[in-house]
Amino acid sequence: MTTHATALGLDDFVSLTDCTGDDLLRILALAQWIKRSPSEHAGDLAGRSVILLFEKPSLRTRVAFEVGVQRLGGHAIYFDHSGRRIGERESIHDYAKNLERMVDAIVARTFSHETIVELAGHSRVPVVNALSDLEHPCQALADMLTLREHLGHLEGVTLSYVGDGNNVCHALALACAMLGVHLRIITPRSREAREDIIELARRRCCGSSISVSNDPGDVRGCDAVYTDTWASMGDESDEHSRLDRFKPYQVNDRLMAIAGADALFMHCLPAHRGHEVTGEVIDGPCSIVFDQAENRVHTQCALLSVLLNRDRP
Repeated sequence: MTTHATALGLDDFVSLTDCTGDDLLRILALAQWIKRSPSEHAGDLAGRSVILLFEKPSLRTRVAFEVGVQRLGGHAIYFDHSGRRIGERESIHDYAKNLERMVDAIVARTFSHETIVELAGHSRVPVVNALSDLEHPCQALADMLTLREHLGHLEGVTLSYVGDGNNVCHALALACAMLGVHLRIITPRSREAREDIIELARRRCCGSSISVSNDPGDVRGCDAVYTDTWASMGDESDEHSRLDRFKPYQVNDRLMAIAGADALFMHCLPAHRGHEVTGEVIDGPCSIVFDQAENRVHTQCALLSVLLNRDRP
């Protein structure tokens, strides 16, 4: 019998702070179930429509949502907002008020986090953050599922994030804090994660810890090393000036050896080989990056099933 995680009180998924640790565990459990037995959930979104509003280009996020909605029996509509951002043609208020009468959920990938916050504030249907300048919560869900699959558990795992203290880093901090994962954030000076996000994550720590440093050697003894591009979308203008600053933070064979012989390698993709990671690492036996990519489908399926079946028995 198909079950929906109706015990969750989620109205939106704008930020990981919308969730409790138990919420995240239930989403991950449902994702694992959907992954094992997709046919049992083929009707979870039957008769439902989900609109995807994307200001930024995407491979994994877009395909995972479109494929996921279809697998659950729903219908996905893609709107390309790369030419005109949300709120420019008509107010975000009016946009949300129109959409809430036509679709069952709104998925938004935007430059500004405030755009997603405003969409959620004016919409009666669930709004999902598919990436903003502040957080990438859908990616963090897939990351946690992937870690648990490879290590068998999350509590007590040590994850080292090396590189730019960006939206992916922020989402990892919040997810790790609530799920018992020890996170080491290792960045160049002046590229640290936002202090308010780190403090918020620390307040939510449950058997976990968040440490911050500028020393790449602090990966020593961790279970997994995670990196992201050194210049996020919309932030490429000073990419060349960053290269020298970030070179010591490249994930290569030397850094992975410091982490340990059994350390896994993670990346949210797309990867810039030869910059934040070498080809030897991302294509090597320690790499689980494509498992992360695949798990975007399963976690996003679970998330939508949770959000759109709150009132079903």
